[in-house]
Amino acid sequence: MRKTGGLHGKTFAILATHGFEQSELMKPRQALLKAGAEVEIVSLGKKPIKGWKKQDWTEAIEVDLDLNAASPSRYDGLVLPGGTLNADTLRSEPRAITFIKDFFDNGKPVAAICHAPWLLVEARVVDGHRLTSWPSLKTDVRNAGGEWLDEEVVVDDQLLTSRKPDDIPAFTDAMIGLFAQHKRRDNARTTIGPTDV
Repeated sequence: MRKTGGLHGKTFAILATHGFEQSELMKPRQALLKAGAEVEIVSLGKKPIKGWKKQDWTEAIEVDLDLNAASPSRYDGLVLPGGTLNADTLRSEPRAITFIKDFFDNGKPVAAICHAPWLLVEARVVDGHRLTSWPSLKTDVRNAGGEWLDEEVVVDDQLLTSRKPDDIPAFTDAMIGLFAQHKRRDNARTTIGPTDV
């Protein structure tokens, strides 16, 4: 069945591992699929991963690609869900940090929520950016050179951030908008023929 929507023809990665905040992965994924995008869950291995909801583990979800097999060039953008355990585990994995940094190096949009900006701090991509996060990360963000704001959504160039699960409706709306802008810019580039340059 052919998908329709503002993100048709685009593929996005969601990078997560055990302990991701369930709503911060599932709801952005649903929004991307509804907008016509392809979405792949990338993790530290190929086995299913379990999320966290309030005080307990959730059912496991399938992983599409092991991080070792996932090239950033395959994707048009990246989503980083929160969850304290998820973010803390991923920030200690050099291959995860390299994966994230590649999106910034290539001007691709990144949407991060809650504790996920820990990964941005570790990737050293926060300096000079305005962003938000779970409040306890405020000092980490500032020490890394970022300007921390207490707002439900902050968009700064290719980077979009939100604070917590309550911000998800605004986060997903802004994410679709940011990712759609990237699509238009990408289309504009691909329409240039070899004789035009």
